[in-house]
Amino acid sequence: MTGQETALAGVFPQPTEEQWQKLVERALKGASSATLVSKTYDGLALQPLYGRAALPGPRALRKRPGRWAILARLDGADPEAANRLALQDLEGGADGLHLVFAGSTGAYGGGLPDDGAETISHALAHVRFDYGVPVTLDYSPRAPGAALSLMRFIDAQHIDPSITRVSLGYDPLGAQARHGFAPAPWDETAKSFAQSVKSAAGAGFAYATAVADARSVHAAGGAEAQELAFALSAALAYLRGLTDGGLDIEAARALIAFRFAADADEFLSVAKFRAARRLWARVEEACGLAPRTTLLFAETAWRMMSRRDPWNNILRGTLAAFSAAIGGADVVSVLPFTQALGAPDEFARRLARDTQLVLQDESHIDAVDDPTNGAGGFEALTEALCERAWAGFQQIEAEGGLPKSLETGAFQARVAEAAALRAKNVARAKDKIIGANQFPDIHEIALSVLAPYNPALDAAPAPAGALQSQPLAPHRLAAPFERLRDDSDAHLAATGRRPKIFLANLGSVAAFTARANFAKNFFEAGGVEAVFGPETESTSEIVAAYRNCGAKVACLCSSDRIYGDAAEAAALALKGAGALLYLAGRPGELEERLRHAGVAEFIYAGCDMQEVLQRALMGAK
Repeated sequence: MTGQETALAGVFPQPTEEQWQKLVERALKGASSATLVSKTYDGLALQPLYGRAALPGPRALRKRPGRWAILARLDGADPEAANRLALQDLEGGADGLHLVFAGSTGAYGGGLPDDGAETISHALAHVRFDYGVPVTLDYSPRAPGAALSLMRFIDAQHIDPSITRVSLGYDPLGAQARHGFAPAPWDETAKSFAQSVKSAAGAGFAYATAVADARSVHAAGGAEAQELAFALSAALAYLRGLTDGGLDIEAARALIAFRFAADADEFLSVAKFRAARRLWARVEEACGLAPRTTLLFAETAWRMMSRRDPWNNILRGTLAAFSAAIGGADVVSVLPFTQALGAPDEFARRLARDTQLVLQDESHIDAVDDPTNGAGGFEALTEALCERAWAGFQQIEAEGGLPKSLETGAFQARVAEAAALRAKNVARAKDKIIGANQFPDIHEIALSVLAPYNPALDAAPAPAGALQSQPLAPHRLAAPFERLRDDSDAHLAATGRRPKIFLANLGSVAAFTARANFAKNFFEAGGVEAVFGPETESTSEIVAAYRNCGAKVACLCSSDRIYGDAAEAAALALKGAGALLYLAGRPGELEERLRHAGVAEFIYAGCDMQEVLQRALMGAK
């Protein structure tokens, strides 16, 4: 049987953009489709519809076409226990290891304790470097000798470094940005950096010997173009340092790799990784070099992780890993879903590696190189990010380069602006975090970890005489809401009861259900447990139910029509019963009357949810 080879697009009539616009305006009840345009934190416009790219940009290809390398974290405080878990990861499908020390950019409350030979030997026992197992070292000022200890460990096994895939990850500027200090001025640091990298490369360790790591920018709340500009400036500083140190520029650029965070925003993450390759190629051309594919490392983002309802981190990690892979990352590390709680157990680590194995072995997303090439939306966003990041890169260079920009705090100030806007949007639930500011599970069962999160392991003390600057301190977006939930848990442990709010539902189920459910999710995001009132039109029954539930605060819930008829009387009755009173919805013309009747605050989509919840939690105790 011979199938008819007809393009699917030729079977159905193809709609025009004009037809689409008319359908959109009809759905929007006459509003323009311009209302569907959104903005990124870099100020880039995201259109609702893109056509096919007329001129696709350069392909974003991995250094090694095909599968990306799956890394598992080796980050336990006990090196022998960390080794046992790492070997399980390798046996279970991970390709290599991400070696994390206390004080590393990616420590996140964990990390190997020191860079001593004994620690390294215990942590890496039975790891087959001679099989080409990729191992990436996450640089830490608390373990400055880690790279040398690792090289000595491999040499003691009589393994030729040139057959290994060991990234020593020298990254002094990344450490300076993360911790807010530099041991010495950059002129001196650049010389010692160049000497260390040259020595390692001369010994055969030429796989990503230096890494321009922008994760600290992302974790501090920065925007994508800021991450790209930071990494580009760091890589250029490293290139200059290596050539000034005597290396040929061709050899120098081959030793530099990049590392970025990937988060659950698929479009921006894919575009960011694609843009990174194009931007570095532009720098290479400016240096008189023919562009070559560089190594690109990815790690799923710390700032998107949540301690509350952490199962959602699995979905976030999957989206992030998918985005990094589609964007052309060579190496991907997925944070286990309980990382924000503490040291992940075997199950959490297994899910982290299986996330990538499923993407490779079942979804086969590695089968096509740069699959978004030519797609209008991705091409437009990639180019827009390149343009904005290049401007940011030029600004850093105009400030004297990244070392000087960090020293003066100019770059950190720009990141702080983006972070403040991001925090505002999270507080108002414009940026939604499931389990935190949206759909919380106030009765969730806590998950176990091998050891609790230890913030002391993230820090690195500045040595005497160091140049101090503002650090790009990492923070998770869900943390402010988690602190409210922690406060509620502490109250429950101390008193045997959780702070409560009584939902005074007015009218029929159909009238109050939508706003009652909104109020329940709203208040429980701050640890205030919602108690539903009865379905009744009797104000006395509502007040009696309020008194019986033991709550100190109440929230009126119903439709606008019923608010106009019954909210004022119900508010007066509940206020008389001693309730601190809220109302779900915008009050409109009723605001003055309702406030006079006793309503203290109004909750609605877009209000400052975090601020309201802080007051509600205090009032509900």
